[in-house]
Amino acid sequence: MLTDRHRVVLLQHGGLDDMRGKTGLALLRYRRGPVVAVIDPAHAGQSLRQACGIERDVPVVATMAEALVHRPEVAVVGLAPSGGRLPPEMRSDIAAGLRAGLSLASGLHSRLGEDPELAALRRPEAWIWDLRREPDDLVVGSGRAAALPCHRVLAVGSDMSVGKMSTCLELRAAALARGLDARFVGTGQAGILIDGRGVALDAVRVDYAGGAVEQAVLAAAEGAAPGALLLVEGQGSLAHPGSTATLPLIRGSQPTALVMVHRAGQETIRNLDDVPLPPLPELIACVESLAALGRPAQTGPGPRVKAVALNTAHLDERAARKAVEATALLTGLPCADVVRQGGQSLLENLLEGGKKRASEGTRTPE
Repeated sequence: MLTDRHRVVLLQHGGLDDMRGKTGLALLRYRRGPVVAVIDPAHAGQSLRQACGIERDVPVVATMAEALVHRPEVAVVGLAPSGGRLPPEMRSDIAAGLRAGLSLASGLHSRLGEDPELAALRRPEAWIWDLRREPDDLVVGSGRAAALPCHRVLAVGSDMSVGKMSTCLELRAAALARGLDARFVGTGQAGILIDGRGVALDAVRVDYAGGAVEQAVLAAAEGAAPGALLLVEGQGSLAHPGSTATLPLIRGSQPTALVMVHRAGQETIRNLDDVPLPPLPELIACVESLAALGRPAQTGPGPRVKAVALNTAHLDERAARKAVEATALLTGLPCADVVRQGGQSLLENLLEGGKKRASEGTRTPE
């Protein structure tokens, strides 16, 4: 429903400098279409650079009435609050947008299209897209993506919220800059809002999760040639006690390569200090072992982790360089912060025929 042509206003109420606003912040960084205004009363009048460090020239206003001056067509909920419920402070601005004829896109668990008050305000020519819905016609996964001719790269993370989506989007940008056919499969609300399609994996019953990913990958790969690159957004982590998302992503996408995403220096699950992260080489070996299972016989050996995308956002430039070098030495893999440095340096290693890992043949047998 949402395309790159739509003029978007982001509802960020209090989320420009808070992790609750990560959906909207991702759109500000990666949406290719126009974002004409951001609503955040706490930062009204500031530049985005002042409010959140993002270099994009978009006015920050206090209300929908002020945003309408910039002629938006779609209001997008940019918050991802705990529990996924509509924040009360956002309701009046959503109502004002619907009254003015705007369409609405939301990744909240609250179904805004089923809210009687909001649904009554929608004009006939407008729509309300609650993207966090289980797809129709679900099937159980069967490994069909393994037959696709294109490269399929899945981002896997050491934890949640380490930058799996950003890694995929930066790699896509690097591939497009080289003239490659590069496509993205969004599996969370921000990724779907950025690309306009995908599957909201956390809305799918677990028995059908692999099949839902498979269907999304097959749809995104339609018409793709052998040289095309399909980048699948990862979710969750095998190391997180509350996450079940990584396995259906592996099964459904049948990747030809994996990229490990990790936050530099992190040793425990975020907000669960009593749950340690395994050393990266151990986690990489675990992911590769799991990815070798559940594959059609004719597809050959399982995919390998071919690179590490390191999140160094919390480090200064000197410390970031040291962390990248140390991680490359520890894992024997190419390593870069693709947000800071771009994705070109890792792209070759994620394509078939890229360089072998530096430590090939020297690692402890798995």
